[in-house]
Amino acid sequence: MEVYLIDGTYELFRHFFAVPSVKDEKGREVGAARGVVNSVKGLLNRGVTHIGVATDHVIESFRNDLYAGYKTGEGIAPELYSQFPILEDELRKIGVIVWPMVEFEADDALAAAAWKAAEDPGVDRVVICTPDKDLSQCVGTKIVQLDRRTNTFRDEAGVIAKFGVRPESIPDYLALVGDSADGFPGVPNWGTKAASSVLSIYPHLEDIPRDFKDWSPSIRNAPRLSRILFSFWSDAMLFRTLATLRKDVPVFETVEELRWKG
Repeated sequence: MEVYLIDGTYELFRHFFAVPSVKDEKGREVGAARGVVNSVKGLLNRGVTHIGVATDHVIESFRNDLYAGYKTGEGIAPELYSQFPILEDELRKIGVIVWPMVEFEADDALAAAAWKAAEDPGVDRVVICTPDKDLSQCVGTKIVQLDRRTNTFRDEAGVIAKFGVRPESIPDYLALVGDSADGFPGVPNWGTKAASSVLSIYPHLEDIPRDFKDWSPSIRNAPRLSRILFSFWSDAMLFRTLATLRKDVPVFETVEELRWKG
């Protein structure tokens, strides 16, 4: 059995900037929502049996209370924002499970659903349909990512090839390099190469020695990196919290709830 989990927010944004404007009989913009619904129908027509879609019903989440600079809905085109409830309603009408997030984010729902589904012995593979780097922390033995735009899969080897770290180190990696899409800057002077070289040896921030003399000799600029990291330690901890997806989002009790029944 395969379980498909769709990032509805990503899909809605992607379609909004790719498909022509379409108005319904009420004069509402529905082009992007229609595009996403049709793409989900395409998966079902190709034989997907278990499916769930997560959306950011509101853009803000609990993370905005933790960090003032975290992303908000400011600047999102009203014609795009208004299609979230339309998309959610239309997906429900065709029998697809939808998780519209308010306190949490769509990424949290996808992560929680992926981890929960992977625990089911009857599930062979969980496919998270999004290229979002945040979701790479979920990739594992049963869980892969799928970029539907390019039809490319990312497994654990793919995560390592792209970021230089294992999936479980992705929150630490993002804490160091930052995530402009989510609105936090990371630790100053820590680029992607430095983060991947350090975290490939020390998988989590707590594993990194405080004394640079204890660092692996293969790491360049160890004194400078060590000094900066531990000067910004509290920021790094906060940014990792922002980047860590939650497992406690209520999504489903059993995988059977995700079975599409027409």
